[in-house]
Amino acid sequence: MKRFLTIALSVVFTLLILSPTAWAIPAFARKHGFNCNMCHVAFPKLNDFGQRFRDNGYQIPGQAGLEKTVFENGIPFALRTTTGYSIYGNGQGTASVFHLYGLDLLAAGVLHKDISFLFVYTPRIDEPAADFTGPGNGHNPAQLAAIESANVVFSNLVPDKLNLRIGRFEPGFQLLSSKRLYSILAPFEIYGFAGSRNSYDFSANQIGIEATGRFNPGLKYAVGYINGSGANPDNNRFNDLYFALSKTFGKGEGQSAGQRVGVFGYLGWQPTDFGGTDISPVGDVNGRNNKTFHRLGVDVSLNWKTFNLQAMAFRGTDNKAFNEIDPTQNYSFWGGAVELDYAALPNNRLVGSLMYNWVRPPSNDGLKRINSFSALARYYLGSWSAVNIALHAEFTHRELGTILPFKENLFTLLLDFDF
Repeated sequence: MKRFLTIALSVVFTLLILSPTAWAIPAFARKHGFNCNMCHVAFPKLNDFGQRFRDNGYQIPGQAGLEKTVFENGIPFALRTTTGYSIYGNGQGTASVFHLYGLDLLAAGVLHKDISFLFVYTPRIDEPAADFTGPGNGHNPAQLAAIESANVVFSNLVPDKLNLRIGRFEPGFQLLSSKRLYSILAPFEIYGFAGSRNSYDFSANQIGIEATGRFNPGLKYAVGYINGSGANPDNNRFNDLYFALSKTFGKGEGQSAGQRVGVFGYLGWQPTDFGGTDISPVGDVNGRNNKTFHRLGVDVSLNWKTFNLQAMAFRGTDNKAFNEIDPTQNYSFWGGAVELDYAALPNNRLVGSLMYNWVRPPSNDGLKRINSFSALARYYLGSWSAVNIALHAEFTHRELGTILPFKENLFTLLLDFDF
């Protein structure tokens, strides 16, 4: 036990900043007089109605034009924060700490018939709010201020078949959303895997334009044209392209009913040389010698009663210019995740989840091989109309590398609050 759970400060901090932002907007429940479970299996995970509500620009399907706008009803505003106590170890000792895992401020609503918006802001939180490395020095806050999302949705340009989302948003190629995981400490590892030199983050929100739509029975698509650099400076003269196509069998969206299968693909460019001339007053430079990378994967979501099994895997290939280990070969890797969720008790007040993550880099980069196992339980408090406080217990075991892998364990008890 002495050797279980020691903290390497940088590792814990990395885990924290990799833990995904998850979105739930209980103000919608207040606006419509719904229970939170109208849109969520249990926050933050969407159910089938919630998925349709989101796809329809935060309008109840079939009620477009009858919704009160934010000018008539006020902007639906929400916040989410998570605080808890964590214990970490990597075989060399143990340590424990209180954490504040961040704060999200969210607003979304209808501006006009078939025109809506989403805005998510994460304010700056200085240390030691989120870790125990000491007081912040003004240059290294625990949570940097950022506009996580800012987009406008034009719904039903062609009824059901064409919607446009413009701004910064969660791209539709994430058929398994990295923003709506129950897990606080275990992200989809393959989403954040960047290979050798390529800095692309598959889980990051992107800036651009996306078209989505659905065709009966159960066929959905998404295609996008985005900057590919997330919140970082756009020093790439090329932009990236992606698609996603999914099919649901049976009634539902594959979230909590029906069975869904899907495929997705991504084609991107990244500069390999940042030695260009300054192109902005703040010193951004025009990246040069752009090379390609691509991702191609599959997704499945299976439902039985209150069980949901989700799985995702994709293969990534980066141009050899990104391969620092062997510049004569493209850098190819693959990985994925399997997650089993179960909901019990009235209003799904008790949720359990198991998840396995894996990443398989090239054989000559075995130090980046990942195996991760996670288990969690959540119990929701609150009244019938607002099940918005979760008591959360989670354990993750992670192994990095092949020969004598580095092993780490993280356990947390926390309170997840959404208002």
